Amino acid sequence: MSAIYFLWLRELKRYVRSRAQIAATLGQPLVYLLALGYGLTPVFRTGGQGSYIEFLGPGVIAMTVLFSSMFSGMMLIWDRQFGCLKATLVTPLPRVQIMIGRTCGAATTSLIQGLLVAVISFAAGFRPVSFAEIPLAIGFLALIALVFTALGSAIGSTLKDLQGFQMVMNLLVTPLFFLSGALFPLEHLLPFLTVLTAVDPLSYGVDGLRGTLTARTHFGLMPDLLTMAFLVVAASTLAAWRFSRVEI
Repeated sequence: MSAIYFLWLRELKRYVRSRAQIAATLGQPLVYLLALGYGLTPVFRTGGQGSYIEFLGPGVIAMTVLFSSMFSGMMLIWDRQFGCLKATLVTPLPRVQIMIGRTCGAATTSLIQGLLVAVISFAAGFRPVSFAEIPLAIGFLALIALVFTALGSAIGSTLKDLQGFQMVMNLLVTPLFFLSGALFPLEHLLPFLTVLTAVDPLSYGVDGLRGTLTARTHFGLMPDLLTMAFLVVAASTLAAWRFSRVEI
């Protein structure tokens, strides 16, 4: 357990020292909240949906965690290229412990990013229906972070260059985000979009987060929770399998 803790702490210290990265990753969510949130609120209210800020807030928070989690796999490739990963793998530690420590550390930093955006959303006008539900909302954020950090680690363990990783990430992250219901309600969609949103793993994280914060849910909180828990196990298993085959 001490090895997992120190690997977790290493990821956390690397995040805290990257102040420019922290500030930069908060820029995009702020643009979404201000430009879309206030710009589309009149249209949203005309359709009888209420305030768009209230609807958009959970989606933007989940988006921040998604982007931060998936791109954490880039650090794995970075460590491989600069020899840091080799220094870790030559230790007698089991690779699964190394993967768990790195994944938990990256997931923690992604969760912190999401909480920072949650504070910004609150300042922008978003209000949860009940502050008592905030611990459950943080739980959903943690599940999102774990799923997509593990997925990013699996991809980072497979690829060997940063350019290829960035291309794969852009190919995956964009549809995952836009089909998750973060920006639009999942009701009354065209049949093919209904299918795509149902197979998007982020849809259940966004829906669970929105359900806890705004009491508005599409799939139901229990299906969201069970699906995300299953995805954590599946993504972590995939990440452990791919990391066990990393060559240095």
